[in-house]
Amino acid sequence: MTFQTGIFYLFAAILVFAALRVVSVRNPVHAALWLVLSFFTSAGIWLMLGAEFLAIVLVLVYVGAVMVLFLFVIMMLDVNFDELRRHFRSYLPVGAAVGALVLLEMVLVILAGASAAGSPSSAAAPASNTGALGRLLYVDYVYPFELAAVLLLVAIVAAIALTHRKRRETKSQDPGEQVKVRREDRVRLIRMPAEKREG
Repeated sequence: MTFQTGIFYLFAAILVFAALRVVSVRNPVHAALWLVLSFFTSAGIWLMLGAEFLAIVLVLVYVGAVMVLFLFVIMMLDVNFDELRRHFRSYLPVGAAVGALVLLEMVLVILAGASAAGSPSSAAAPASNTGALGRLLYVDYVYPFELAAVLLLVAIVAAIALTHRKRRETKSQDPGEQVKVRREDRVRLIRMPAEKREG
């Protein structure tokens, strides 16, 4: 078994374990941390398979954007923040373990890339995967790509139209009518004689 094969099996074991922890832990913050580890491990496996573009997109989109959205939704739930602050130190072991595993994976991917670069088969490697993916998308499959883009645009427009349709039960204000209102239409001054209190 070569060094790269051993790293692949190690990453696969970490990925399966992290995915199981995502669905088995009760704490949503712990589940989000294990999900970050599974994303990083998947990106490491893709880097070893030569799909650098997909690995970078996975880290940027899922770890950078989707995980922030997940944590935002978790924080929007009915979470007792006093309880979270009281048990803040209980998150440190999980966070430290996830961070250490991510760091170990980065080091192993760099070592695997360095060992693969020294092998004679890597000398004849062609251009990058990003260039090949761009040629496939914008040259060979340009019409299906544009068709998918048009379908997504139609879906976005339809979602906006469904959201902004007129509903009978909704109440709204007309700013133009509010600006045209005069004081005499809203306020009526009444003169009343003062009453004397008997005492």
